[in-house]
Amino acid sequence: MKLEDFDNDEDKVIQDSFKQKTWNEIRSNDSWGIFKIMSEFVNGYDTMGRIGPCVTIFGSARIKPEDHYYLLAEKIAYKISKAGYGVITGGGPGIMEAGNKGAHLGGGTSVGLNIELPFEQHFNPYIDRDKNLNFDYFFVRKVMFVKYSQGFVVMPGGFGTLDELFEAITLIQTKKIGKFPIILVGSTFWSGLIDWVKAVLLEKEHTISPDDLNLFKIVDSEDEVVEVLDKFYKKYDLSPNF
Repeated sequence: MKLEDFDNDEDKVIQDSFKQKTWNEIRSNDSWGIFKIMSEFVNGYDTMGRIGPCVTIFGSARIKPEDHYYLLAEKIAYKISKAGYGVITGGGPGIMEAGNKGAHLGGGTSVGLNIELPFEQHFNPYIDRDKNLNFDYFFVRKVMFVKYSQGFVVMPGGFGTLDELFEAITLIQTKKIGKFPIILVGSTFWSGLIDWVKAVLLEKEHTISPDDLNLFKIVDSEDEVVEVLDKFYKKYDLSPNF
């Protein structure tokens, strides 16, 4: 079948990936792609390098403002900002909006790393005007999260949240970044996943070590989140933004 024979864009993208391209087309497309990637890294480094100690809050874009976890994320971000830490989110709605809102209300640094998506994602109004970054590439955005965060608060979410969680765990496990705290909020939400990790990955298949279970903590309240962060900072004789 020819490209024009397909009815929807998804099929056209897949079919186009099999299309034979000339060397000039490959060189031209890849070269411009490299420049775009470089520009996102440079802009991200330039902005994020000046924000000071920050904690990233991950979570679903689909959670509504009246939801328990939205309200909890807002409280967590507020307390984090009052404790002197900046807050980074993915910049969109749902849990991300709650995180930026809490930081904004707490008078703290509120950073949004937005991503261009065909649905769900649009930047929220609680991000500091000079700290609202937009990305086309997920991998560049993920670098910004892990490079400039000194802690990760992971609220309930979907595939994207799980991707961000396991990215952080993997980088800490392999010592590519420091052993910053990873805090899972909501024992009811996370218990099934952690039980599977223990039963299958650890005990049955032995694909992780017992120490890997110490790379994260599960909590249920905003006070517990701040307690974990403060304990970490005091251990390494660090101090937040004030």
